[in-house]
Amino acid sequence: MLGYRHAFHAGNFADVFKHALLTQLIRALRRKDKPFRLLDTHAGAGRYDLLSAPARKNREFAGGIGRLWNRKDLGPELADYVEQVRALNAGGELREYPGSPRLARALLRPGDRLLLTELHPADHAALAVEFAGDRQVAVHHADGYEALTRFLPPPERRGLVLLDPAYELKDEFARLLEAVQVIHRRWASGMAAIWYPIRDRAPSLRFQRTLGELEIPAILCAELALYPDDGPPGLRGCGMIVINPPWRLDETLDRLLPELLDRLRVGDFGETRLEWLAPAP
Repeated sequence: MLGYRHAFHAGNFADVFKHALLTQLIRALRRKDKPFRLLDTHAGAGRYDLLSAPARKNREFAGGIGRLWNRKDLGPELADYVEQVRALNAGGELREYPGSPRLARALLRPGDRLLLTELHPADHAALAVEFAGDRQVAVHHADGYEALTRFLPPPERRGLVLLDPAYELKDEFARLLEAVQVIHRRWASGMAAIWYPIRDRAPSLRFQRTLGELEIPAILCAELALYPDDGPPGLRGCGMIVINPPWRLDETLDRLLPELLDRLRVGDFGETRLEWLAPAP
């Protein structure tokens, strides 16, 4: 199934959460001189026009990046993320939003590499145009899960796999569990980040329990929820699992998550969660 189009949701609160965390993961990789490679398995279109009809339909970006755009009092991590979005918008008006590929590309050093896979034909075509001629970026029309066996481990031996599927399939969490085991088997020292939505809590909680039973060390879970579980149907929150997180990421997220909640809260409810599913060795 290839019905999901991220253009309707670009820049919403879940994107802010995901991309603020992704920025910090890439910053951590940059702390060492050795080059790294980032594999984005479900890359999307690369960038999104917030003036387009899909983006304007529900204006989800207004409750996400729109809430941060004009603030001058952001903490350093959140300000870093917003600055990456500003770099895509000359003149100071919020018109475009970077997907994970464009955000990651902006943070690469000359020796680092970005590998993107996207299965949706229209999004792959847009992605190919976005990075045409860029020698640091490789774009593949491929299934992101299959790409794990094809491209791991990377020649650089350092880096990050970002798994951010559309969650259209009922067995998505099962596929992610298989993907985690493939990554660990082929590249045990690599970092992996798995974004997931929180609608019904049960699937993500089962996923986390099973992850904790895989005997893979150092699994950190971060979540942001803006709506209660008994609220109206829809996206209540989101989370990210980080396997082999960089040193002191938990301390960084202990600052960042409460600020995200404070800036993005829409009512009286709101909560964050930061928990080790498997301790670091």
